[in-house]
Amino acid sequence: MTAPLADPRTSARLRLAPAGGGPRSIDGVWWPHTDDLVTELPLLLRALPRTWARIVHVTVRTATWAAFPGRMLCAGQVLHLHGNAAVHAPATACLLAPGAGRWDLLVVPHLTDTAEGLRLMAAAFVEE
Repeated sequence: MTAPLADPRTSARLRLAPAGGGPRSIDGVWWPHTDDLVTELPLLLRALPRTWARIVHVTVRTATWAAFPGRMLCAGQVLHLHGNAAVHAPATACLLAPGAGRWDLLVVPHLTDTAEGLRLMAAAFVEE
């Protein structure tokens, strides 16, 4: 008997930049399953490496998400959400752990075709 497959929507689709190599403008690529920030953000935070400090602030492009609360409870802590209304900038998520670090993720729109989304995730850190 085989074990049931896990629902892929219960884990984050995330690709992080390889360690080393100096400073980068993008630290990873995140492809959420939906436009529900309250559902997607906890999945993302659980998928981050334990070496990343505790994220306290998240800034996202508000147009990417169906609703945008100013803060939310996530893993027993208050997470402060900040909105960026820039329409022409690429969709990103900026994760901030005050005094410990900042990480910027490119956000692939949730409705992106599977083949295109996989291509974007794979191409994110290919050296030219």
